[in-house]
Amino acid sequence: MQQAGKNRTNKTPSGAGFFSGAAAGALLSIALTAHAQPAASGATSGASAGTVAQGRVTALPVGPVAPAVPAPPMPLGASIPQGASAPERALPAMPVPMPAQPMQPAPASSASAASEASAASAASAASAASAASEAQAPEVPLAPEPPEPNLAQRTGMPPGGAFAMRQTFAKEVDRRLNVPAADQQAYGRVLQRALDKEGHGDLADEFVVLVDRSQNVQALFVYFRAKPDDAWSMIGASPVSTGRPGTYDHFLTPLGVFQHVPGNMDFRAEGTFNEFKIRGYGARDMRIYDFGWADGERGWGKGGKSPMRFQMHATDPEKLEPLLGMWHSKGCVRIPSTLNVFFDHHGVIDAQYEARASEGQSMWVLKATRKTTPWAGHYLVVVDTGRKTRPAWSPGPGKAVREHIPAGADTVD
Repeated sequence: MQQAGKNRTNKTPSGAGFFSGAAAGALLSIALTAHAQPAASGATSGASAGTVAQGRVTALPVGPVAPAVPAPPMPLGASIPQGASAPERALPAMPVPMPAQPMQPAPASSASAASEASAASAASAASAASAASEAQAPEVPLAPEPPEPNLAQRTGMPPGGAFAMRQTFAKEVDRRLNVPAADQQAYGRVLQRALDKEGHGDLADEFVVLVDRSQNVQALFVYFRAKPDDAWSMIGASPVSTGRPGTYDHFLTPLGVFQHVPGNMDFRAEGTFNEFKIRGYGARDMRIYDFGWADGERGWGKGGKSPMRFQMHATDPEKLEPLLGMWHSKGCVRIPSTLNVFFDHHGVIDAQYEARASEGQSMWVLKATRKTTPWAGHYLVVVDTGRKTRPAWSPGPGKAVREHIPAGADTVD
């Protein structure tokens, strides 16, 4: 409309130069009206205050002209495409386009005050709409996905290679726990009870990661069994740090069975330092396993539960990894860097990610050099055995380490 109006001109035959005094008065009226209206409107026949045709000028009634009121200013860097309409619900922090309101005539002396009031009212409405949008769209946990079978489950591979992962774990993970056979079996039974409770009692032919958040244990175990009726066999164990209560914004690590799905896409650490020279997610390229939103038990104030983002990740290799084996995180599960690489390279709980990648979806977090195990699993299980004493096979960090906890260590996950 605007571009067409710019290129359009009205030509009048030469006989139109001789007009009577009344016609001249009409022209003056038209000129005054056109000055008060947008040029584009004057280029259209239906919106102008008068029409010019075949050398005649016909005056139309001219109503009172309302002073122009400036539109409310847009936030810096924001723009509204021409002809766009406001969304039904704006995204958080997104400028909210305000619908045009009919202008009411106002005295010329109050035009400036009306302009300021209009701008303030629009800014207030936009702010309220944005706040309401955020309040109406809280983060919620994803619904469970149907677990995709791994390669071994699809093809019936013999399980020998899965048990051979014990040797791979011992070779590649430098922080390991030597768990006695009796405790290995006991934790296998704990794992089974947790799976039964969540309806996964028949899980088999895939790896499962188990964490005991008990203050006197703080350990992670990798388990496997070939058939649902078999006992769970431990592949390896390592020290971890889970949520430490007692400080603001610190949760107890949530209990339960957590599915590892691309809907809560993993990401990788940038390896950057915070203001205390601590790398909260560990060295660059460490993988952060994201299990989405979970209800975490608040470890401060009056307790209760609040949503928290639950993750499993490495930590600062020099300053915080020596603290593994004790409560120390803000609710996530901290693991050794070599265990992080082991999980990442072998895809120990990447069954769902691999299924999506095989369908052609972009799983950018998966490395091209990975060697995903055919027995890739789906689940992280967190339990609390509540052990009253610390087992010898799961020692905590030594006194010298605890006495030199770096400043700002409580500010990272």
